[in-house]
Amino acid sequence: MEKLNRCPANYVPLSPITFLERAGSVYSEQISIIYGSVRFTWAETLDRCLRLASALSSINISTGDVVAAVAPNIPAMYELQFGAPMAGAVLCCMNVRHDARTMSVILRHSEAKVVFVDYQFLETVRAAFNILSQTKAKMPFLVVIPELIGRETAKGYPSEMEYERFLSNADKDFKIRWPEDEWQAIALNYTSGTTANPKGVVYSHRGAYLNALASILMCGMISMPVYLWTVPLFHCNGWCFAWAMAAQGGTNVCLRNVTAEAIFDTIAMHKVTHLSGAPTVLNIIANAQPHERKPLHKIVEVVTGGAPPPSQILSTMDKLGFNVTHSYGLTETYGPASVCVWKPKWDSLSKEEKARLKARQGVPHLGLDGIDVKNPKTMESVQRDGKIIGEVMIRGNTVMNGYFKDTDATTAAFDGGWFHTGDLGVMHPDGYIELKDRSKDIIISGGENVSTIEVESILYSHPEILEAAVVGRPDNYWGETACAFVKLKETKQATPESIIAFCRERLPHYMAPRTVIFGELPKTSTGKVQKNVLREKANALGSTSSRHQSKL
Repeated sequence: MEKLNRCPANYVPLSPITFLERAGSVYSEQISIIYGSVRFTWAETLDRCLRLASALSSINISTGDVVAAVAPNIPAMYELQFGAPMAGAVLCCMNVRHDARTMSVILRHSEAKVVFVDYQFLETVRAAFNILSQTKAKMPFLVVIPELIGRETAKGYPSEMEYERFLSNADKDFKIRWPEDEWQAIALNYTSGTTANPKGVVYSHRGAYLNALASILMCGMISMPVYLWTVPLFHCNGWCFAWAMAAQGGTNVCLRNVTAEAIFDTIAMHKVTHLSGAPTVLNIIANAQPHERKPLHKIVEVVTGGAPPPSQILSTMDKLGFNVTHSYGLTETYGPASVCVWKPKWDSLSKEEKARLKARQGVPHLGLDGIDVKNPKTMESVQRDGKIIGEVMIRGNTVMNGYFKDTDATTAAFDGGWFHTGDLGVMHPDGYIELKDRSKDIIISGGENVSTIEVESILYSHPEILEAAVVGRPDNYWGETACAFVKLKETKQATPESIIAFCRERLPHYMAPRTVIFGELPKTSTGKVQKNVLREKANALGSTSSRHQSKL
């Protein structure tokens, strides 16, 4: 067949910016954003994003320049998801829980030329600037997002520009700087702050476009949904739902602080149809006090990711009227990469069996070429028996371009033509993957592999446990044994001995924790437990001498 050429009539680089352009026309009068008493329509959001892009251009932000943002889920943070790339810039949303030192490291590494900061985090950013100034790096332009959204406030910020005043610098004749190549970077997301120097993950316009559409299909999102922002917008650009909501002309309900009462109140007030979040969010909902709960007007669709949600939490969510879809992904895969597609034949199963199936990570969504579980040394797929453990690997159009300024790490991550996740899992006979652990988290006790995920699932089924995490503790006989860090529900009186006994009734003895420690669990802002911190605490306890304690 003859070769036909591309032309403007049949080829335009993919970009999620087109979603906003369309929403501003098709859904012009539909409410786009709700934040307290603030309301914007899609026509207004398009106008504000254009003004933001124009204002960025007025301070000489050009294609490829990095624009950083430090803010919770507020309208300005949503507008930046479009306004920055409309100026040709690359948006770098920073974790609000980072300290000043980490922020300064990211600002220097990213070479951000502008930083937008919510008033609540201004002092941390100022401290980061002070650290940055000592490195002789060029200081970014600072824009402060005030407490009152939609207008300038009487409260000024000397030497800094206010967000609304910054938008007033716009040129009404500004034209969007469309990407000439869909491979062009749209966002720079740094991996969760569990290490001293997180890596910068580069997203393209093409990947963002495709993952947004895949996310819509993944959760069955119909036109004009109402989406409650309980997943941080600074985490994988809100798992790409920031762009997906514009594609569907939906309503973004912004929530600065995520609490059980706020979630139920907001769902009731605005008839929320969808929300997303790490298992921590599910835990907040499932453990809401009776006075915090409100009846749902209809089933609310929930997408969760991160660590596999315990079956007990999934069962409770179902009783409360939330339909949970389990997804799996990483920063390097634009957030969601796989989905546990539900099959009608499973409807007749017991609640326990349904929850067990829902907790699996599932199959690749439509934006990917594939997900597999492989032997990382031979690159051969493991047997589909749900037992043999290998490394989960991913490839396709919604895998990152690579790590910013880190060729070696990029090459290693893509070795063999697959993205190596570092997660350990199994492949079931039906083609569904199930995580067993991070490669660095697996406990090897007496030569046996102990999946911390499985132990945590049992702990979560304990009626008095609110949160739990398991790491290895050195043992001078077995090598290491399971050490459980536990947060109890209020007024509960469980003891370490009773929890260990509970686990031993439900697990092989070699898997049950030998140590139980009560207290708060350290987390990243995306809800991930910082197991590196817990491992340090477990190591500080010293080695146990457990040969006499029990038989494996």
